[in-house]
Amino acid sequence: MIDVEDLVDLVRNYNPNSNADLIRDAYAYGQAMHAGQFRASKEPYFSHPAEVAAILTEQQMDDATIVTALLHDTIEDTKSTYGEVAARFGDEVAQLVDGVTKLTNLELHSSETKQAENFRKLLMAMSKDLRVLLVKLADRLHNMRTIKHLSLEKQQQKARETMDIFAPLAGRMGMQSMREELEDLSFHVLNAEGRNSIIRRFLTLRNQTGDLIPKITNDIREVLEKYGIEAEVFGREKKPYSIWRKMQEKKEGFSRLSDIYGFRIITNDIEDCYRVLGAIHQRWRAVPGRFKDYISQPKSNGYRSIHTTVSGRDGKRVEVQIRTRQMHEVAEAGVAAHWSYKDGQRVENPFAVDPFVWLAGLTERVEQSDDHDEFMEHVKLEMFSDQVFCFTPKGEVVKLPRGATPIDFAFAIHTRIGSSCVGAKVDGIRVPLWTRLRNGQSVDIITAEGQRPQSTWMDIALTGRARSAIRRSLREERRDGAVRLGRELARVAFERAGKRVSDKALATAARQMGIADAGDLLAMLGNAEITGSELIGVLYPELKRVQPDQRVESASAMVGLGAGQTATPAKCCQPVPGERIVGITYRGKGVQVHTIDCASLIEFEDQPDRWIDLHWNDGDHVAEHEVTLEITLANDAGTLGRICTLIGEQNANISDMHFTDRKPDFFKMLVDIQVRDVEHLHNVLTAVEADSDVAEIARYRSSVSMEQ
Repeated sequence: MIDVEDLVDLVRNYNPNSNADLIRDAYAYGQAMHAGQFRASKEPYFSHPAEVAAILTEQQMDDATIVTALLHDTIEDTKSTYGEVAARFGDEVAQLVDGVTKLTNLELHSSETKQAENFRKLLMAMSKDLRVLLVKLADRLHNMRTIKHLSLEKQQQKARETMDIFAPLAGRMGMQSMREELEDLSFHVLNAEGRNSIIRRFLTLRNQTGDLIPKITNDIREVLEKYGIEAEVFGREKKPYSIWRKMQEKKEGFSRLSDIYGFRIITNDIEDCYRVLGAIHQRWRAVPGRFKDYISQPKSNGYRSIHTTVSGRDGKRVEVQIRTRQMHEVAEAGVAAHWSYKDGQRVENPFAVDPFVWLAGLTERVEQSDDHDEFMEHVKLEMFSDQVFCFTPKGEVVKLPRGATPIDFAFAIHTRIGSSCVGAKVDGIRVPLWTRLRNGQSVDIITAEGQRPQSTWMDIALTGRARSAIRRSLREERRDGAVRLGRELARVAFERAGKRVSDKALATAARQMGIADAGDLLAMLGNAEITGSELIGVLYPELKRVQPDQRVESASAMVGLGAGQTATPAKCCQPVPGERIVGITYRGKGVQVHTIDCASLIEFEDQPDRWIDLHWNDGDHVAEHEVTLEITLANDAGTLGRICTLIGEQNANISDMHFTDRKPDFFKMLVDIQVRDVEHLHNVLTAVEADSDVAEIARYRSSVSMEQ
């Protein structure tokens, strides 16, 4: 455990004006509060808060954050209270400690819905003071460093939570070194063999080629000296998890993987950054498509650097990052650079991003979202994504995640532009909407009045903003269509009952059925969640008792059944009166009735003892025999409602319907109707087929397999 004076010295190294007595007091208070508590490693519990504070000195954090780290578990795990902390250390520290406590109590590993809600709370807690998250990240880093003392199940849970939530958050904040360590520690738990295999391959490579890093570092220094450029050069092997992820993404083996080495060149000013780039490209061949200029187009977390990949010594590909000292400080500390101290003064790093501006960008459009999947999809995308920068025809820059399409670009400009998009031009050339945009491209969105988002756009769009707007539009469109259909079905149901439909009647029915309003009732009716008969039954219960289609047909409708035998129509062929039928017996399950030409009967050709000769009784039958129709009709306004009306006019009840295929011009659907007999079915087919918007209608024969 770090000693209090060592901790004070670490802080004074970057902030000579630090309040050492405050840190000593917090150290003593925390140690006293946690007295008698021990970690799973059997160490005194206070060793953990002390090490968390030490980690935060690496980010050169202010006194309040260091003190918060020392006290971050006191309110939760000891007899200390918020009031006591506030009285002794001030309101600022008390609020930070309370914020960390609330983050600790969030179960981020729970079910997806609960995880989304808790993660939303995490973002809201961060929005008050981002230092809360910095303490929590340091807390998680120390816990991951000492995770071996936990049970295997607990290690797996913590590692997965770290990989899914905390490592991406650290990366999104620009704290790359912390992100890499969190990922690597989690990787060691989740896939120890995979990590060890990467390390073994590095060792093998070193044995074969020697340690290339100092050799390439010297090569770069010689080039810089030749051009008279002053700069520092650092080289390193990429982290095992970074290598593993690239192998999975590119589906390549270690031997075929490029740029497993990374080098950083730290210059005095921006002009030297571009001079270094020219010198590197003159000395080594640049790899096409691997150049990124984050100085002219910085990332939203303030990251600035030039990235290029070249074929270096012995043809080995190496990635080179070029930036100034101030840019490097932001690259290492990320958003935390906002609080950095140097020589006792807050450093005004011109490249550090205001944390509140950064957080507003991260949480944009998600605070009001009530769709948990949408929320997590958007936030995880915001955390994980790299960025491309494209231009509008007027030269304005639009930042998008890598892999974004013109659809995403259009919605990034404005929801109205995205919704009315019908095409796009990239660099003056018309391209499909699924085209993946690249850095520096100019994008011109083509719009048309009356256009609405299409369902196929969900497979094209990548950003949370675009996908959320598309979902919302599709929901509204589906609801509008369902309401129109429901209104038509309600009209038919009321007419069959000899009543007149009205808004007041629908509102009354909605209230009786516990539905919010008449609009929701019609939508449910159109979506076949309720039937017209149920609607009439709620308003006119006396009619429900005498409706002919509500009567149960007697067993005498069928001739040939034995005493006590019950018959059910087969789902595969759906027999109706007027068709030749046969029965198949099932032990303990009665008789299943098929049409004589049903393909399923082939299975029983060698079992004649199970066959029963049946036929329908003479006379009128009740319209309760269900038949499924497959209809292909034009996707035009009013078509679906008109078809439902035609079926209703033939006195056939629609019991269910669902769409099997939707296209911009036609859609295909299955409609379950109830008919009296085969003649009644023929009348329905004829009436619907005569409609000009019906391309095809046929009786649907299911391929449902029979139970033996």
